[in-house]
Amino acid sequence: MEATVFNPIQLHLLQMFSRMNSEQELEEVQKVLSEYYFKKVAKRASELWDELDLDQQKLDEMANIHERLPYT
Repeated sequence: MEATVFNPIQLHLLQMFSRMNSEQELEEVQKVLSEYYFKKVAKRASELWDELDLDQQKLDEMANIHERLPYT
């Protein structure tokens, strides 16, 4: 059996989670982590919006592009 090597972040989270005593604590941590990653994704999406100079018209045009190759 191969041993699992955890990185420092995983070790820290395991230590933190080992102190949890209730389902409510788990749900609270899940909510905090979800909000953290949602903010990161929203920030990156905003950056891409600006970098690609997108607007609603361009999004509508992309939504109507059919680039699928025909089956042969």
